[in-house]
Amino acid sequence: MLTLLHNPRCSKSRQALALLEERGADVQVRRYLDDPLDEKELRSLMSRLDADGTALVRTNEAEWKALDADIDDPDQVVRAIVAHPKILQRPIADDGQRAVIGRPPEDVLGLLD
Repeated sequence: MLTLLHNPRCSKSRQALALLEERGADVQVRRYLDDPLDEKELRSLMSRLDADGTALVRTNEAEWKALDADIDDPDQVVRAIVAHPKILQRPIADDGQRAVIGRPPEDVLGLLD
């Protein structure tokens, strides 16, 4: 089963979900703004990403800019996302062994192989 960290207001997130559903993937949707990840979950997620932790942050968000945090410091990134879930990049598909940021949305399909 795949977990999709999803924001239904985001077009890329909606596209990723549609792609997974079209291919019959068993997807559990987690609306991370309503059900935020805790520090342990974020660290675990970071260990499964094909990218480094800096890819997890939406650096253009006002909340991130106001923090004056170091994007290259994983501890600061995790603390920032826990405090401000809105800055988590989306969508993210996670099969428990690998996680992929769906930018572009088609990237999530790599977990179906």
